[in-house]
Amino acid sequence: METPYPKPITPSKTRIGWIGIGVMGNAMASRLLSAGYSVTVYTRTPSKALQLQSQGATLAASPFDVAKSSDVVFSMVGTPQDVRSVALDPDGIVSALNPGAVYVDTTSSHPALAREIFKVARERDCWAVDAPVSGGDIGARDGKLAIFAAGDSAVVQWLTPLFEVLGKPTFIGEAGCGQSCKIANQIVVGANLLGLSEGLVFADEAGLDVRKWRDAVKGGAAGSMAMELYGERMIEKDFRPGGFAEYMVKDMGMGVDVVEESEDERVVVLPGAALGKQLFSAMVANGDGKFGTQGLVSVIERINGK
Repeated sequence: METPYPKPITPSKTRIGWIGIGVMGNAMASRLLSAGYSVTVYTRTPSKALQLQSQGATLAASPFDVAKSSDVVFSMVGTPQDVRSVALDPDGIVSALNPGAVYVDTTSSHPALAREIFKVARERDCWAVDAPVSGGDIGARDGKLAIFAAGDSAVVQWLTPLFEVLGKPTFIGEAGCGQSCKIANQIVVGANLLGLSEGLVFADEAGLDVRKWRDAVKGGAAGSMAMELYGERMIEKDFRPGGFAEYMVKDMGMGVDVVEESEDERVVVLPGAALGKQLFSAMVANGDGKFGTQGLVSVIERINGK
């Protein structure tokens, strides 16, 4: 069965492809399988697909093979370079999409690349949507991701049944706007994590019970989703990743120092984000780039001799 755009999406007919099944991608693809969709996956490490295969997923040999047999193809990979490779290489996703098929990139990537992929997809009578997400591994597991979707508004609306399995979608605007939204999101997340890290270290040095401090302030202006998601993990020194610290360097870097094409006028001076990028870069330099972003507290502790 096939249901390319604009045929209605249904679990019994719509064929889903998924490329990239790390912490986030695995949880998101798992939710679609649990919702009854047929899912074909690709990963460079086949052993990573075993859990999804046990739920009924089919393992493909390449991104090309995934796209050829799917109506909607999702990707959740690491970097813009990875996105370019899986999407635009001669044996990549876009070259294999059937007419009316839709490619949805949920990776945090570059707005200019999202616009390029959209243009190439339209030339092939296909569609592309940039739809990066926020909410980490817990949001992916529980279907509570914030989804920043951009491209053609009618196509984004058509994708709603799939997006609502994963979280809450918001249509942001034309191609590339989803990625710009995610960059701005990461700037705020980075600032929240830095404030939370410094607050915890200060409270500890002041002799406070850090859990009592957290519970006392979380209902006031200092409270945040970062505190809710990561406060206990920071206290417990649980740095298992929902999103890698090294990816925050990439994301914040796209906000503060990446200029592509003729976009000089879009560069904004962001001193806080620049500092945040430096501190996350320090995590990478310390060998902790594969820690979760909550590991930023370790940098503040090191600075203070802890």
